Amino acid sequence: MIEEPPPLVFAPAVERPPAELVEGFRGAPTGFIVDAMGGSGALDWRIRPIVGRSFLGVALTCDCGAGDNLALIAACAESEPGDVLVAATGGFAGTAVTGDLLLGVARNRGVVGFVTDGLVRDVADLEALNLPVCAMGLTPNSPGRRGPGTVGLPIVCGGSTVATGDVVVGDRDGVVVVPRARLAETLANLTQVKAAEAAMLERVRAGLRELPVTPLARRPESRT
Repeated sequence: MIEEPPPLVFAPAVERPPAELVEGFRGAPTGFIVDAMGGSGALDWRIRPIVGRSFLGVALTCDCGAGDNLALIAACAESEPGDVLVAATGGFAGTAVTGDLLLGVARNRGVVGFVTDGLVRDVADLEALNLPVCAMGLTPNSPGRRGPGTVGLPIVCGGSTVATGDVVVGDRDGVVVVPRARLAETLANLTQVKAAEAAMLERVRAGLRELPVTPLARRPESRT
């Protein structure tokens, strides 16, 4: 007899990075973090703030599939303070993956943000939650609760692989994910990026009229 597969598959363990590594990204613009990772790390540009602005936390992933949020409900039950719930839907635009009630429970558990490559609903009530939400858009259509799905396992969201334990940073420019294995490296680079940006900003405010460029970007000198 072939048994029915379980509706949800859970990661055997969920490990979160040290708090001091996470806090190192506090206040850093997403653009600086991308620069510190060599120009990559941002999710699809269509994943934009629906409510709220900046947030910083640790990814707790779930793969919901199309028109379903059973995995998100389970991920919420597994969440801890400081987590960012990241829900993959495969970019499904037929229904929302969640609304204010589930995200209200998540906020009550200490979740600091929600990111999805799908849609959300109940925007007026989401605004009252004071929980940053980034999504592809809005629809009043509601999801089902059937599965299958995964909780805590790596997912693909917004064109990038996201793993539980990665650091997620969001602001008005978008969402950036820093892989856990690259946290220390990225923080070291971020220090240099901040210093370089501050120095250049000071020159711009002082009246800089031309950016330093390589010879290839300059107009060739005319010969007479």
